[in-house]
Amino acid sequence: MRRLFVFFLFILFVQSVSGQRVFQAGTARINITPETPIRMSGYGNRDNPFSGVHDSIYATALVFELDDQKIAMVSADVVGFSHDFVDETKIEIEKSTGIPADKIWIIATHNHGGPITSVYMHDPSETEKEYIKTLKSKLTATVQDAQHSLRAAKIGLGNTTCLMNINRRARHAEGGIWLGRNPAGPCDHEVSIIRIDDLQNQPIGAFINWPCHGTVSGQDNTQITGDWPGVTAHHFGTKTKTMVMVTAGASADINPIYGPNNKFNDIDAIGQILADESIQVFNHIKTSVPSSVSLEEAKLTASGKKRSDSRLPGITLEPGDDQVLRLSVLKIGSIVLAGISGELMTEIGMQIKKESPLKNTVIVTHCNGNNGYLCTDKAYEEGGYEPMVSKTMPGTAQQIINTINELLQKLM
Repeated sequence: MRRLFVFFLFILFVQSVSGQRVFQAGTARINITPETPIRMSGYGNRDNPFSGVHDSIYATALVFELDDQKIAMVSADVVGFSHDFVDETKIEIEKSTGIPADKIWIIATHNHGGPITSVYMHDPSETEKEYIKTLKSKLTATVQDAQHSLRAAKIGLGNTTCLMNINRRARHAEGGIWLGRNPAGPCDHEVSIIRIDDLQNQPIGAFINWPCHGTVSGQDNTQITGDWPGVTAHHFGTKTKTMVMVTAGASADINPIYGPNNKFNDIDAIGQILADESIQVFNHIKTSVPSSVSLEEAKLTASGKKRSDSRLPGITLEPGDDQVLRLSVLKIGSIVLAGISGELMTEIGMQIKKESPLKNTVIVTHCNGNNGYLCTDKAYEEGGYEPMVSKTMPGTAQQIINTINELLQKLM
């Protein structure tokens, strides 16, 4: 009887070992360049179809699994996605993969050299409508492919700085603030790099986040390009043989130091320098198996504002439709990503990171929709482009900070 009892305990031990938690990760990439010329996005003067393709644009997916929980992220080289597009695409992804819609992030790199998408779109042609349908299908397909490539993995994060970005809220001689270069203005230069390894310490995926507009290519460019995010992904991937997702941090008021213009060598310079800075850190990141994967989200209703008539300070702000912001936080081990559905001013992002109760918090903007520019209260007093076109009233920044902090507290 005693021998039987010992044998029974041995069996339970073997089962517990064989059933131990396994973290898995998968990656995939797909070309999303339109096959037929359609209008470009990012600037208000683009009324004609693009003239050619300088470099293809892509969507990149990452899928993580621990126990029965799966989380998917997919980022695309476009200017942004509407809330409706995000919701419809999440439903397609859930149907095809089984990953719950509330466990999916759909992100735009905010590239201004890409095609028209569901955001900033007016009077779409049939060809443009067809591209939107194709884009949904391709985002779904790349998440499927990433899920199919799931394997046991480890993950880690490293940080560096890249000084190729600059505050763009410049004071003008005639008064007020407009788009330019402001070396004295606040600017977050931090680059966050995530490395994903297999259990043999070979890289299988990466993630780069940097606060900067995708606006090296200007309004006179008529060729499709991934701008600096596309170059960064290509250069990083070529040198490391690793698929990488590129995202934008809090950069509503941050531009690259070159551009906007029509010089592709400037795009290459920004993208390659960022990639090289990231690779130096990537090669030394230590990875480990995370003990947990979790995601929390919230919807924040902010007071709406109509577009102002002037960029000058002291104008009256006219109430508009309230804006429902989508905020979420994803924690993988000790790594924390905070997703925000809009263009967040750099000081707000820096404040979130400073106040975060969790180290290694990364700000991911243009995530799960687009609520436009999200400004500091001070910006409304100063005037300028960002508060002029913002859809929300002063006070929104603190609401965002408070809500993100509440979500972060839930992950502790």
